[in-house]
Amino acid sequence: MYLIIEISINTIHMSLKNNFLGIDKDPKDTKIVVAMSGGVDSSTVAGLIKKAGYKVVGVTLKLYDDTKESAHSKQCCAGQDIMDAKRVAHKLDIDHKILYYQNKFKEGVIDNFVDSYLKGETPVPCIQCNKTVKFNDLFNEAKSFNADALVTGHYVKSVTKNGITDMYRAIDENRDQSYFLFNTTRDQLNYLRFPLGGLLKSETREIAKSLNLNVADKPDSQDICFVPNGDYVSVIEKLRPDSFKKGNIKDTNGKFLGVHDGIINFTIGQRKGIKIAAKDPLYVIDINPDANEIIVGGKKDLLKKKIILKDINLLCKKEVFEKDVLVKVRSTGKLLRSKVSIIDNKASLELKDDEFGISPGQACVFYSKNDLGDKVLGGGWIAKN
Repeated sequence: MYLIIEISINTIHMSLKNNFLGIDKDPKDTKIVVAMSGGVDSSTVAGLIKKAGYKVVGVTLKLYDDTKESAHSKQCCAGQDIMDAKRVAHKLDIDHKILYYQNKFKEGVIDNFVDSYLKGETPVPCIQCNKTVKFNDLFNEAKSFNADALVTGHYVKSVTKNGITDMYRAIDENRDQSYFLFNTTRDQLNYLRFPLGGLLKSETREIAKSLNLNVADKPDSQDICFVPNGDYVSVIEKLRPDSFKKGNIKDTNGKFLGVHDGIINFTIGQRKGIKIAAKDPLYVIDINPDANEIIVGGKKDLLKKKIILKDINLLCKKEVFEKDVLVKVRSTGKLLRSKVSIIDNKASLELKDDEFGISPGQACVFYSKNDLGDKVLGGGWIAKN
């Protein structure tokens, strides 16, 4: 028998007498930690769990210091968000704690982000944040509170069978966040709950309004939290001012074409900013940090079928990969059919069809389709071939 941990819009105004989080205890005796970012999603989750009769503790993480942040910021985990989380907790009459993780966040996420760019990669800091600060440090904090579960506002589905929880893509594919959670371990999955996987974002906002939450219409965070307005170059310049070194721009045959102002200004597939006149558009095909070189070419040069992954995390048995699976090579990408070979902590992939702009530093996530949806099998980090 499967237990699908989600809620639907049709059950919101019911009394929620059943323990919809799938914990074999009476809700009034069940302690839940809710990770509250100050946004509408986690606030709605806190409100629903409180309404269902659970003992709720809201926890908000302060991850960085930004004195220039405004009330209209599109970043998450900032000062305004912390105040919003406190207001929601007060409204719901639940305990609220703030954990000051600035040092942990810098060491586990920001430094990794900068190092990745200096290696010629295109990092995904949200995955690193989930792996380290949220689902390691916060996970352990929730355990120290003797909580029965840690609940978040991520848009993924939890499906439990025989005490084992699997993760699936959310029904709202435009909001699905399973790509960012591929590094979650089996132990973490069994402790985590994701109630919003069965909702559309518009439904979440409707619920927030029904709960009279002041964040019901709050805009979603769009920027990387420590990168205001998407200007990652300025962040790197501040932290590593010596990283801007001029170097050569070459074509795929090794011919010198011009000079760049630093490899951190470029990512694989980039077209703008190359500043070289050519008959056909030029794209960044490769970044060589050792030689401090940018390699450019035509769009066709971005096509790839074979991918190497490192540091893989599996949520299934290796035998699953005896058949083709589906993979996602960027957060906004579509599912692609691929053969996958697992060797120790690495994987080699051969896509059925060519794909443009596959970039080292990005994640590649594995999925399989069944009657319950698209199941997350794990994934890894794209390495240089």
